Amino acid sequence: MIEVQLQVNGADVQYTVPDQTLLVEFLRQNCRLTGTHVGCDTSQCGACTVNLDGVAVKSCTILAAQASGGSVITVEGLAAPEGKTLHPVQDAFVQCHGLQCGFCTPGMIMAVDFYLRKPPSLSEASICHALEGNICRCTGYVNIIESVRHAAREMYPELDSAGSDKS
Repeated sequence: MIEVQLQVNGADVQYTVPDQTLLVEFLRQNCRLTGTHVGCDTSQCGACTVNLDGVAVKSCTILAAQASGGSVITVEGLAAPEGKTLHPVQDAFVQCHGLQCGFCTPGMIMAVDFYLRKPPSLSEASICHALEGNICRCTGYVNIIESVRHAAREMYPELDSAGSDKS
């Protein structure tokens, strides 16, 4: 057993868990944050993507003990407090129908949030590269790519549709 201390979505949490507990299990079972999904158990699908210390990571590949002392943001932590206002990426997925069954959506949203931390290129190739660690089995990606573009335009109004600075 090991004591894990994290800041999760701005709140300090501390639990004693088995040494081999994965971060995804810690978030779902101990913190009761079930937006982070377990999809493939092989780190292929990206449904478990979270932000750990400012970097998008697959939480099924990291032990909770390895993350101890760090800061985690999950899909639940992107929205404004009490979930009254969606984050621009979350809103874009709703507005552009960037989800179907929704299983991959939290991981996609977290990957897109990381991609949009700085003004991006909005070329399809650049967006696909940013999402290459996340798999959707339902949508065919057309609406996901449009969701990324929509969120980018909301977050960076100075961008044109190609991702170039208009000024």
